[in-house]
Amino acid sequence: MTDEGWGRHAVLIRPLSGASRRFILTACLLFAIVALGATAYVLQVAKGLGVTGLNRPVFWGFYIINCIYFIAISYGGTLTSAILRLVDARWRLPITRAAEVLTVCALGVGAFNIVLDMGRPDRVLNMVLHGRLESPIMWDFYCIVLYLACSFIYLYLPLIPDVALLRGRYPRRKRLYRFLALGYTGTPRQKQILEKAIDAMAVMMIPVAISVHSVLAWLFSMTTQPMWHSTLMGPYFVMGAIYSGIGALIVTMAILRRALQLENYLERKQFNNMGLLLFVMTLAWFYFTLAEYLTTLYGNEPSHMAVFKAKVSGEFAPYFWSQVLLCFVIPFGLLAFRRTRTIAGTVIAGVSVNIGMWLERLMIIVPTLTRPRMPIGIGQYTPTWVEWAIMAASAAGIILLYMLFTKLFPIVSIWEIGEDTETVRETASGEGEMAAELL
Repeated sequence: MTDEGWGRHAVLIRPLSGASRRFILTACLLFAIVALGATAYVLQVAKGLGVTGLNRPVFWGFYIINCIYFIAISYGGTLTSAILRLVDARWRLPITRAAEVLTVCALGVGAFNIVLDMGRPDRVLNMVLHGRLESPIMWDFYCIVLYLACSFIYLYLPLIPDVALLRGRYPRRKRLYRFLALGYTGTPRQKQILEKAIDAMAVMMIPVAISVHSVLAWLFSMTTQPMWHSTLMGPYFVMGAIYSGIGALIVTMAILRRALQLENYLERKQFNNMGLLLFVMTLAWFYFTLAEYLTTLYGNEPSHMAVFKAKVSGEFAPYFWSQVLLCFVIPFGLLAFRRTRTIAGTVIAGVSVNIGMWLERLMIIVPTLTRPRMPIGIGQYTPTWVEWAIMAASAAGIILLYMLFTKLFPIVSIWEIGEDTETVRETASGEGEMAAELL
């Protein structure tokens, strides 16, 4: 890239030069939260799951809720980046890397929550050594591992040209950037190979991502538990993951825009288009939710209706109706009209959707487990401070990993932005010459 190009995009590499006081204080706070969660987990390993609110019959709680929720957030990065890249939507250039980093960070922490739910974390090795393919749990294990590996590759490939550009600018990181650049110099042949590899990974990421949340749903629907045993669970989980993922990506874009001064890159156009995607998913969420609850109500099967009533009018009603408010009423009201589909409006809708979708995971898991088919009475679940601390640490861990990435690599793809700028210039120059010839 020329010196003029570096000057034009200097704001994109400015965060790599050092850490501000605000950054250090935020990182220290997040690290303290992670340390508190780690302390709580050490206590859990030492004393067992009895220090949590998990019990019989409620054997899944915050850890599985967070696992599904964080893996769902990763969908926003995967599908937004992959689909928009394949259709060559040029407005997505400033947000693709931010989306891909969100995928890797959220997926890694989400998958680790499965280990948190195990009373004996050392037994993870049993899944590798003695796993049985007949078990949906093994399907889930293999899908998540494959998804995580593909996500790392999909993040890394578009990063290669940027680390190659940065090799000579940061002497202390020269070895790191040289290693990651793999000898890339930007020759036409290298560009051709890299772009083909990125496109191939984009195609691959879509079915891999869909398979992960489908298999997560099958862990529920292949049981006979009330309101779990449904063929709709797979599509319902995939749709919900895309929904919460897009919402999380919008919030991430707003934070990056303010913290890294990316106003010239993350413009209203990006927020408006992402808001439209979120609006479409709002309608899809309403349809899937209506279909699920309408069929349960019409079937009137006693065990299913016990869970249904607990959600709609029983002890879980405040959470259920809050979920409806946050997942449909608020985002619909903000995103349906261009006047309110502003940057602030889309961010509020994104926050609302993510809180609501976390509540939805709670509503899927806990009410059903408190009212199992077997006649053992109504169960109760109250999470303890250990679960709250570990949940806070999981969220803080994702944010901290994301912040560290922004200090090592540009969060906006410099080479793609630069190539797009050159293309626009060449197009404008060609049109100018053509107009001159006509005159």
